[in-house]
Amino acid sequence: MAADPLDNLRLSLMQDVLPVGMAIVERARRGGVGDLVAVLTETDDPLNQLRQEGDQAARSVRHTLDRVQPGLGNPVMPVDVRPAPEPPSARLDPHAEIDALQQTLQRIHGRLLLLDQRLTEH
Repeated sequence: MAADPLDNLRLSLMQDVLPVGMAIVERARRGGVGDLVAVLTETDDPLNQLRQEGDQAARSVRHTLDRVQPGLGNPVMPVDVRPAPEPPSARLDPHAEIDALQQTLQRIHGRLLLLDQRLTEH
């Protein structure tokens, strides 16, 4: 999770509170207070149930927020990117690298000459 407490709070709101809130609103709109009370009293884990029910609507809200400003709905998580170390077997000696480079350059030069010939023929 992010190191900044405000980012932690926003992330928690977007991932945990928003889906539950969206499900509560939908249940109250669809079935009234009775439907909302039913989920709170009749299920073993009402918060998890509500979170699952509201996940799709919360995803839609987060996507809309991201269109307003990228990272607003789905926080951008910092990553640490480093190049992977080369295995010792992949390293060539400097002379072999120079030879391979010279061969590649000669092949490119030959193809450029061929292209030049074909372009001047027409």
